Amino acid sequence: MNCKLDSSFASQWCPGCGNFDTLECLKKALCNLQIEARDFVIAAGIGQAAKLGFSLQCNLLAGLHGRALPLALGLKMANHKLKVLAVSGDGCFYAEGGNHLLHNARRNLDVTMLASDNRVFGLTKGQASPTAAADFTTKVHPEGVGAQPLEPTLLALSAGATFVAKAFTGNPDELTALIEAGIKHQGFSLIDILSPCISFNKVNTFAWFKKRLQTIDDKHDRSNLSAAIELAQFNPEEKIPTGIYYQVDKPAYGTFKKAQKGDPIALRTQSYKPDRVKPLFANYR
Repeated sequence: MNCKLDSSFASQWCPGCGNFDTLECLKKALCNLQIEARDFVIAAGIGQAAKLGFSLQCNLLAGLHGRALPLALGLKMANHKLKVLAVSGDGCFYAEGGNHLLHNARRNLDVTMLASDNRVFGLTKGQASPTAAADFTTKVHPEGVGAQPLEPTLLALSAGATFVAKAFTGNPDELTALIEAGIKHQGFSLIDILSPCISFNKVNTFAWFKKRLQTIDDKHDRSNLSAAIELAQFNPEEKIPTGIYYQVDKPAYGTFKKAQKGDPIALRTQSYKPDRVKPLFANYR
């Protein structure tokens, strides 16, 4: 197994950023699973976390802000044998891309979503993201955000995701294990990764998280949706559960479609000529 995944592009994150830990954990997870670079692809949005793909020697398709999941959907439908990862941050996935999260979760698209959650828009100098607390202040929110924070795990559970987990970059062993589990899962996997922004979020620091993080008890029934929803309704000022909230096996999106049977669409040698689709367009005149 050749596990040389390092890219020649140097990461541009601030020294001490949690994204470095996510990158290392992802590389370790891919190596542990013996997944070659040619066998997976990353769909990325825009933002600090989305830069992760450029620090890996792998297939990468980078798109617009908030549009990583539509890219992932297209990639998976074109080549269902690829492992597809969607990588970006909380601003990209939960703000601009919130609608895509909802619909790809309910479809149970077979993609692993790695969401770096630092509660700010780090690339554009620290505006509050949807996961920021109501009293969180920034230069553009001097009186606080005002809106209640979004809890990604609760949203994903209600939308129909079949694998939902939360991790912390300060716990690399757990993060690596969760990434491995998410990649192996057949269906929509959300891993909300708590990754403190050391430049623009002076509230939710590494120390702040460490005081509140609690590993989910082994007695938790991961297949019980009601139990998972109850777990996701935590008060972050008191505790934040990390680990797998929910995991069930259901048919992944596309498995029931005739076009997804056999060889991947992108690899078929059959010639596709414009004349073949003319009858289809004729029906819409």
